[in-house]
Amino acid sequence: MFKKVLIANRGEIAVRVMRSCREMGLGTVAVYSDVDAHALHVLEADEAVCLGQAEPAASYLNIAKIIEAAKQTGAEAIHPGYGFLAENAHFATACAKAGLVFIGPSPRVIEELGSKTRARQIMEKAGVPLIPGMLEPTMDADVLLAEAQRMGYPVLIKAVAGGGGKGMRMVAKAEEMREACASACGEAQKAFGDGNVYLEKNLIQPRHVEIQILADSHGNVVHLFERECSIQRRHQKIVEETPSVALTPETRQAMGRAAVAAAKAAGYVGAGTVEFLLDHDGRSFYFLEVNTRLQVEHPITELTTGVDLVRLQVEIAAGAALPFGQDDLAQRGHAIECRVYAEDPEADFFPSPGRLLVHREPKGPGVRNDCGVYEGFEVPMDYDPILAKLVTHGRTREEARQRMIRALQNYVVLGVKTSIGFLTDVLASEPFIAGQTYTDFIPRHFAGWRQSADDLELAALAYAAGESSQTNVASGPGKAAGWPTPWQTLGGWRL
Repeated sequence: MFKKVLIANRGEIAVRVMRSCREMGLGTVAVYSDVDAHALHVLEADEAVCLGQAEPAASYLNIAKIIEAAKQTGAEAIHPGYGFLAENAHFATACAKAGLVFIGPSPRVIEELGSKTRARQIMEKAGVPLIPGMLEPTMDADVLLAEAQRMGYPVLIKAVAGGGGKGMRMVAKAEEMREACASACGEAQKAFGDGNVYLEKNLIQPRHVEIQILADSHGNVVHLFERECSIQRRHQKIVEETPSVALTPETRQAMGRAAVAAAKAAGYVGAGTVEFLLDHDGRSFYFLEVNTRLQVEHPITELTTGVDLVRLQVEIAAGAALPFGQDDLAQRGHAIECRVYAEDPEADFFPSPGRLLVHREPKGPGVRNDCGVYEGFEVPMDYDPILAKLVTHGRTREEARQRMIRALQNYVVLGVKTSIGFLTDVLASEPFIAGQTYTDFIPRHFAGWRQSADDLELAALAYAAGESSQTNVASGPGKAAGWPTPWQTLGGWRL
């Protein structure tokens, strides 16, 4: 086992990885940009190395600087978290060349599965069901137009590299095709350095269901059941749950077998996720992609299976065999995750950077909050504005849902706009209660959402109360109003 691990990431995922490393008795090294000098992951690490300016290319995407930081601190392994360099084959190769262990799959596997068309080719040979679509990428609008005509509209244009909805466009008719191709290719080139795209048939009202896999270097592969991630904004998940209300035991088993077959076909080692689209009939499912890293939504799998996925990632990277087989795994209860962002749902979820004037986390039975910020922290405008992943676990879906609503109502953040009110309304909505969670959930049910007037009034009163409590007047109108005096706020200090 390693003695020290460098976490090549920031925010809540860096903090999450550090906590498992600490439980394992491993030293931790944080890296950070200049705007993150006082970030929580820096404060929680045993050591920290500044990489440079806020621009990701100068810091969190700078492979040479990260490798140097590992050498400088004596770290033997690097955990990439998710995002940034987590699915970068060049980074995994650079780690190996420097004598460092990359906690993830091999560079070859990352490269092959990172190309969505190459991944489709591998899955086709393995017998994994595929959505009708192209197996070769292109930037030629004429080729894409001909393929769309052959497939039939609507179609999805998808970037061959990367994820997060970038380089993706849904096209409903031929007249829109050329403009959509140019837009998708340009966005893909800017985001991933590769403007190639391909087409897939666009399914009507599917669900996004993924399977967590674990594979060791001894040939053992298991799945840890599914996560439903259909509630998305801009093709990015914001609410996830497990088990999925849509899967029958037979479909769950079939999807799990397909995910294991996919991992074996790719020669996968480590933790990963095989993503599928589940058709409206609830039985037919199709391969979407493989994420060669830890997923944002991994905590709900941990809560329902009792498995620490980060610990297993580290152990597998150190050469250990899986400590269990497929028959040893079972789901217990139901878990829901809500991603809490500093963003404005009323303005198309536009980021809302700024200082957290108040930050009060919810607590209670069955509540877990993987958080990367603290009160007084300045949320930078340079990175993904996620604050935390709030997770609840219950014996039933309804118990987990009610716990989530209470947790959201008790999550207090002032100073930036957040998605908390929006998420509360999503969890309380009739379509969510009924399990009607398809990928068009937000545009179908929450287009034009606005915060209720009652919520805004309550927030204003809370802020006013906080301001008045800091006034600390000892006489005059403040004293008459019952505001605290300095003697009530000095704690143990006395003249």
